[in-house]
Amino acid sequence: MSEVQVQDDSIKLFGEWSFEDIEVRDLGLKRYLNLDPVYLPHSGGRHEARKFRKSRLNIVERLINSLMKPGSSGGAKSRVTNSVRTALKIINLKTGRSPIEVIVRAVENSAPNEDTTRIGYGGVVYRLAVDISPQRRIDLALRYIVRGIKEQTFSNRKTLEEVIADQLIGAANNDSNNFAVRRKQEVERVALSSR
Repeated sequence: MSEVQVQDDSIKLFGEWSFEDIEVRDLGLKRYLNLDPVYLPHSGGRHEARKFRKSRLNIVERLINSLMKPGSSGGAKSRVTNSVRTALKIINLKTGRSPIEVIVRAVENSAPNEDTTRIGYGGVVYRLAVDISPQRRIDLALRYIVRGIKEQTFSNRKTLEEVIADQLIGAANNDSNNFAVRRKQEVERVALSSR
């Protein structure tokens, strides 16, 4: 008696999570938030040669690269990748949702729509509200998420993986106590007052 095994041929992140049925709700970010299926989020820097090519990187790899910015994690991509992989497992256990979807919602909820710029006119400097491009919105969202992770890991008993999971879940739930969401609201409030 032979059992027929059904194989799933779809590409899954770390062999566990599928990219199927994950949709970007924010229409402005749809073209720039890349969800192309990958097994391992590592492109080897092939995006560096051309301008704006980073928008073709998978969003999970962009998160990992942002966590590797200079500091204690600078250049240790395998260590950061393993930490993110463990954090994704924690997210899956805590929420029961796909961790890729949680990352997408976190980026959408912490990406500001407006910012201010300085304009000098007759020796006087004014702040003027401006719209933010989609590429910069994603860059700022990742920056705020990573800054929240780094601030929370400093002198904290939680492991890096638990902090990453907590920050992503908080941003995905649009929690106003989350650093990234709070920073987005602050930037938009300043922009609203300088219209």
